[in-house]
Amino acid sequence: MRFWALLLLSFPSLLHATDTVAVLPLFNADESHASNLDWIGESVAETIHDALSSAGMLVLAREDREEVFRRLSIRPEVVLTRATVMRIGENLDAGRVIYGDYKVDGADLGATSLKSNIRLSVRSIDLKKLREGQVLEQSGPLENFTQMQTTIAWMALHELDPDRTPPKDQFLRDHPPVRIDASESYIRGLMSVNPEQRIKLFTQAAKLDEHFSQPNFQLGRIFFLRKDYKTAAQSLEKVTKNDSHFEEASFLLGICRYQQGDFESAAAQFRTVLADLPLNEVYNDLGAALSRRNDAAAGENFTRALEGDDSDPDYWFNLGYFLWKQGKFSEAAEKFRAVLDRSPEDQEATAMLGRCIKMDGPHAGDPRTEGRERIKTAFEDSAWRQLQAELKKKK
Repeated sequence: MRFWALLLLSFPSLLHATDTVAVLPLFNADESHASNLDWIGESVAETIHDALSSAGMLVLAREDREEVFRRLSIRPEVVLTRATVMRIGENLDAGRVIYGDYKVDGADLGATSLKSNIRLSVRSIDLKKLREGQVLEQSGPLENFTQMQTTIAWMALHELDPDRTPPKDQFLRDHPPVRIDASESYIRGLMSVNPEQRIKLFTQAAKLDEHFSQPNFQLGRIFFLRKDYKTAAQSLEKVTKNDSHFEEASFLLGICRYQQGDFESAAAQFRTVLADLPLNEVYNDLGAALSRRNDAAAGENFTRALEGDDSDPDYWFNLGYFLWKQGKFSEAAEKFRAVLDRSPEDQEATAMLGRCIKMDGPHAGDPRTEGRERIKTAFEDSAWRQLQAELKKKK
């Protein structure tokens, strides 16, 4: 079990003391429920989610919320009562729920334009204290929607954690307005279940506003999962530091560079992540990149990953493989035995143990033993962020 998760389970008071936030899509307060505006409520929720996540708060994933909506048979865009909001929050095991509504003038007549007035109204409920926060509102022409939702996101962050919220002017500078058509394309991409349609919409959003970071992350992740590392890297390298997905994007970009054989660039990306998130998988992959360059620092990073989670056979394998390459056959054999204790069917570990016993070291050009480092592709930062959030609260 990874270290951060083990620590949280060992001290359950930390787990329950930390407020997890669920952000629900705003519903359309107009009775017409115009379908061409259905993306607006999702967009505000996504913007608030990103703002809170970037500030280090624990925010439940959009997929978790969608699953609870399905389980409770709640349709998107339905008007949510306070009781329903609380029920959703309880099913998500959230400490706080953010929800609200929006209304666009003229929507009932099908006469909306960028000059139409839009009102955004957001509120939160503290489910532990059963206390509702103040109503946060913004209104203005629809053409200013993205700036208004960013302002709402700042207001929500300030209400939840005023001591760690940057000044409003600074926050707005760090999160400049996005073209409204780019924002719509991006949100419709998130809402789509068709993979090719998602790619089309995210690509369109990125082209409409070249400074819009989020669609580049989504595109990068899609192509990464398809193992199209070259195309994935082209999108991931455009993700900006103010994006809540920046660390994950850097991690995935590091793996892309690794798969492309650019181990120096891969190591640089993994170090960028480690500056903020000391995760086992990142130490492991940094070790793999350094190992491919025969850098002695690889062993230290493999050791850090193993210390964080000694139940993972891959961490034992990588350290054993690195020691084997150094000719430390006895120490390497010990690591490979540990792999087999945890994964008895691991044939590669069995073969490497045999080589250690025979003191058979590396042979240049042997595909059976060159480049056998095992990398991790899953980025799991939630337990670490949860622990850090609680430690910050106690300061």
